[in-house]
Amino acid sequence: MPALNSFRTGAVLAAAGVALGAFGAHALKAQLTPEALGTFETGVRYQMYAALALLVLGTQPTQTRAPWPLLAGAVIFSGSLYLLTLTGVKILGAVTPIGGVLMIAAFVLAALDAKKGL
Repeated sequence: MPALNSFRTGAVLAAAGVALGAFGAHALKAQLTPEALGTFETGVRYQMYAALALLVLGTQPTQTRAPWPLLAGAVIFSGSLYLLTLTGVKILGAVTPIGGVLMIAAFVLAALDAKKGL
C-alpha cells in the first residue's frame, strides 16, 4: 500500500473508531451487559491502535508491507468483536485471534522495513 493510501486509510479507520466508540458509549450502553460493552470497547481500542499505526506508517515511504496485514487484522479482530457483541454468536470469538496474529505480523514487518530504511 503506498504511503499516502496508508495515511488516508488510517484516517478513515480512526474516524470510524471514534464513531463506533460513541455508538457503544451512548446507543449500546443501555442495551448490553457490562461484559459485552467491554468486548465492544476492546474492538474500538484495537481499531484505534491500528488506525494510529497506519497514520504513522503512511509517513514512511519504506513501509510497504505492513499496512495491508495491519488493516486486515484490524478488520478481522475488531469486526469479529463488534459482530460477537451485536449478534451474540459466540463462534465469532474464534475468529478474533486471526486478526490479532495479522496485526502482530504487521508490526514485525514494520520493524523489518524500518531497519531497511535506516
